[in-house]
Amino acid sequence: MGNKAYSEADRDAVYRVIAQRRDMRHFSQEPLDPEILQRLFKVAHQAPSVGLMQPWRFLRITDRTLREDICELVEAERQETADALGQRRDEFLELKVEGIRDCAEVVVAALPDGREKHVFGRRTLPEMDLASLSCAIQNMWLAARAEGIGLGWVSLFDPEMLAELLKMPVDSKPVAILCIGHVDRFYEQPMLVEERWTEAAPLDEFIFENYWPEG
Repeated sequence: MGNKAYSEADRDAVYRVIAQRRDMRHFSQEPLDPEILQRLFKVAHQAPSVGLMQPWRFLRITDRTLREDICELVEAERQETADALGQRRDEFLELKVEGIRDCAEVVVAALPDGREKHVFGRRTLPEMDLASLSCAIQNMWLAARAEGIGLGWVSLFDPEMLAELLKMPVDSKPVAILCIGHVDRFYEQPMLVEERWTEAAPLDEFIFENYWPEG
């Protein structure tokens, strides 16, 4: 059959970039080489998608006023989230949850309208369009880390308000605000672990065999 595996060095590089990927919030404001951004879009477009529907759309935000408007939407949701957290409100407000003003590039990842026409692979699982977009974002994330570039996924926003702000068509949906740019350092651990907000659970708690465990 032949050895179809990558070389040991290439394999190690793949596993290393996965292990060292971080959801970044701190950026250096250094401009991003347009060729790097284009490479990130290219690998996003190479992601798998159910029925080859390619449901990803990316809006590059270059207008500074529009970027500030997006910041205000995120800040409004940050306050709402803090209030919903009850006793952890003040602790949450101390966390840095986005880098929209500081990063080199802001990109909104979205699902388009007209997705209902894609039935292949979605008849019983219509959310597979979201899964496909998530794969595209993950491709960007890993490629950005390999390039030495930070990427942060911001989900603190009202999707209807952001869609209206971006003049998106009815039935389309913004899913992520992506902050992309140079960083002074990558977090040694996920930022929420470094900030002692939470701890990652061990792998064996997530793997079952044959049937869902009782209790």
